[in-house]
Amino acid sequence: MAHYVNKTANQTICFIPSDVANGILIALYVTVIIGGTIGIITMVFLLCKTNTRSVTTTAIINLLVIHGIFILTVPFRIAYYIQGRWIFSFEFCRFVSSMIHIHMYLSFIFYVALLSIRYISYFKQKDKIEFYRKMHSVVASAAVWIIILLVFLPAFYLNYGSDKQKYETCKCFSFQKEIEKPSVLVLNYITIAVVFMVVCILLIVQIFIIMKIMKKLKRAALGHQEFWVQLKSLFFILVMITCFFPYHMFRFYYLSHTNDCSYYNEIFLGITALSCLDLLSFAVQTYFQKVFQHMTCTVKCL
Repeated sequence: MAHYVNKTANQTICFIPSDVANGILIALYVTVIIGGTIGIITMVFLLCKTNTRSVTTTAIINLLVIHGIFILTVPFRIAYYIQGRWIFSFEFCRFVSSMIHIHMYLSFIFYVALLSIRYISYFKQKDKIEFYRKMHSVVASAAVWIIILLVFLPAFYLNYGSDKQKYETCKCFSFQKEIEKPSVLVLNYITIAVVFMVVCILLIVQIFIIMKIMKKLKRAALGHQEFWVQLKSLFFILVMITCFFPYHMFRFYYLSHTNDCSYYNEIFLGITALSCLDLLSFAVQTYFQKVFQHMTCTVKCL
């Protein structure tokens, strides 16, 4: 039986029943835990064999860290959707609820940084952009995380679900009343516009680079390292489009319809969490790249 939300003028129909929505969310987050954990473990082994002075490797390590921190909060989400009520403190609810937003936007920032570094490397015709010493990469990462912990996180957390009186303590992940604040509403619209604009620009640049490489290498492109590097960059853009676009497209509607089936917003947020599977897919892509290049080399040697 569908869940209905009554409104003054008409009736909004939620085509997905709340129990089905809970099932979808549980499935999403279980997938995130399993796939994300396997991806992190696999990437740790792969990174042990790579140059840690590489700026792109440093960006991937930081991406791995933010995925790992977020995954630690996912079991509490699953427990809530299974039990149907929040059994922990309200402050912990705020923390767990805010982490999915923090994870999404920090992942987005690291994706953009990673892709920007690769584009600079390509246009400057350098194989890699590296730090002079390994310690420099550690210092750079530490500086980024200090800024995140001292500036970004406090500013976000202090304004997220800060008014306890507006919410029920036995419920969690429903802080839509914060959107009623004009400053929060404007910030959301700006964020949506920035995400779409940045991803579209990155996609245009990436397609231009791939077309240029294919025009230069032609049939030999599949056996060339440079081509595969750009395919991996395209993969990260596709992750952003697949995982982040649906939420921001729905968000544009939800900002003015916060009372319409609020668990739809949770489902779209759950989709953003699937970005944790990027490292698993990246590792699989790296494996098939090596297999394909080995097969290409074997054919040429025959």
